[in-house]
Amino acid sequence: MWKLFYNIGLLLAAPVILVVLLAKPRCRPGLAQRLGLEEGLAGLFRPSRPPDRPNRQDRPDKPVIWVHAVSLGEVVAAAPLVKALHERHPEFRYIVTTVTETGREAVEQRLGGIAEHRYAPLDFSWAVAGMVRRLRPLLYLFVETEIWPNVLWTLREQAVPSVLVNGRLSSRSFRRQDVPVIRSFYRSVLQTLTLCLMQSDRDGDRIVALGAEPSRVHVTGNIKFDQPLPDVRLDESLRQSFGLDENEQLILAGSTHAGEEELLVLAYRHIVKTYPSTVLMLAPRHIERVGRVEAMLREAGFAVQRRSRIQEKQSGPRVIILDTRGELSRAYREAVVAFVGGTLVPVGGHNLLEPAVWGTPVMFGPHTDHCAEVATLLSEAGGGCRVTGVEDLVAALEEWLGQPETRQRVGQAARQAVLDNQGALTRSLEFIETCFRAAPSYSDSCVAAASRPLMAKR
Repeated sequence: MWKLFYNIGLLLAAPVILVVLLAKPRCRPGLAQRLGLEEGLAGLFRPSRPPDRPNRQDRPDKPVIWVHAVSLGEVVAAAPLVKALHERHPEFRYIVTTVTETGREAVEQRLGGIAEHRYAPLDFSWAVAGMVRRLRPLLYLFVETEIWPNVLWTLREQAVPSVLVNGRLSSRSFRRQDVPVIRSFYRSVLQTLTLCLMQSDRDGDRIVALGAEPSRVHVTGNIKFDQPLPDVRLDESLRQSFGLDENEQLILAGSTHAGEEELLVLAYRHIVKTYPSTVLMLAPRHIERVGRVEAMLREAGFAVQRRSRIQEKQSGPRVIILDTRGELSRAYREAVVAFVGGTLVPVGGHNLLEPAVWGTPVMFGPHTDHCAEVATLLSEAGGGCRVTGVEDLVAALEEWLGQPETRQRVGQAARQAVLDNQGALTRSLEFIETCFRAAPSYSDSCVAAASRPLMAKR
């Protein structure tokens, strides 16, 4: 019943969805793949291949592991998992689907030579069926509760195990879904899952409350902690490309949203009076906002540089806008202090671990629902602090800029917190292996092997 209602609703909404996709330039790339047409729109007018004559270019002999990671953050989490699976099982072909362009770029940068990228199909039944028919996946893994009902229903019909990896449910999402009618719908979807590997006890409790089979839910931790720890030595070439001289100190605000940049600029205006050698870098979460951010900065009276246009060094207080993709993670290494966005406005927060792995002190606002456990961990470990507005930002910056020893101790605590909480990747792999042994059918052995005590603790 729910499948029928859901697909009728999607059909009625289809014209609006397609208009939105065509209207947004960032949604146009890969439109054919999003519609389930690997060959492009011309494929609509060609006779489909009979089942016994598959397209060998689309379906080589290697069985496919399909990994879905919606955007950049999810790809960052999934990359170590895909690499580890590839090392264990080079006999498989790995396809990673994303929704966004930044996700595609991250797949190509982090998983080049290991996995192939595709745009995820829209959740129309025909688009999903087209993708599944071409890939014939052995296993489907999806990251951080990116639930698409038709994908999961279709895979169950094809007896393909589906595993939620690094799962989480924010308070806002849970409140929205924890309504009897909606909960009934989600139960029909979650019952298709072979395993739910959740980040925390809270996440595990919530997905069970929404209808997941308790025996299939396990708390394995956050695999973002298992990113390879980088070399923390400064990269002079990167500093030079940012136009920084050796005496300047970089304050980096990453993944920022509208409303946050204004507060950060007000705080920076106070800071440069005492620390004129500091430079602020803003990295907007959505790169298409760069023009508006630049206009706001110029109106505020600051000298502004776009990262992509830096040709020679400038001196004095200024704001650099990071308008290139793929550089934020490395840029955190050059910062003496970092702020992670989506936390001063009610977005829920982004990846607090990106600066922490470099040993960079981390600031974040009160809205950390998407990264609550990490925020609490960093605060309790002394590796970061929560700020609520301009006054808090100024106070934290003045303390860390004025006391290098304190700043170094906080940075080391942040990095150590990452080290102390690794292991989720190994735990997740152990559960996923049980599904390899059971594939390609929904054998009871897959669930039975994973059905240890309810939400087994790490």
